[in-house]
Amino acid sequence: MAKKIVCQNKKAVHDYFIDEVFEAGMVLKGPEAKSLREGRASLVDSYARVRMGEVFLYNMRITPYPYAHHVDLEPTRVRKLLLGKKEIKRLIGKTDQKGYTLIPTKVYFLGSWAKVEVALAKGKRKYDKRRVLKEKEMKREMDQARKRREY
Repeated sequence: MAKKIVCQNKKAVHDYFIDEVFEAGMVLKGPEAKSLREGRASLVDSYARVRMGEVFLYNMRITPYPYAHHVDLEPTRVRKLLLGKKEIKRLIGKTDQKGYTLIPTKVYFLGSWAKVEVALAKGKRKYDKRRVLKEKEMKREMDQARKRREY
């Protein structure tokens, strides 16, 4: 099956250490699915939370479908995520630990099903971000020096 990516949370890799990734289904209304197919979604400032044994996605923005006049849906409404019981229990145990959170990293269609990639992540501190940037820069300089030496 082909994966059609709708939107990504590129800032998540910069702001968090990602430990585990889960694929979850998403409960949508009809116009929301059509709007997603057109790529009208944003994961900026969105997060997931386990509540009463179920996982919910907060602050994900799906712009209303322009041709659906009969349905009035809030763009940032709370959406339920569909995960297995074992996965939810694992998430409950991990998110209870200090510093761990659930963040959506990607929204895509797998066949005709809308899926969300939810990551179990731990927030980076300012000094962690600086260290990662420094390591990237050093690696890039080493690669450039290696290329220059090959010529």
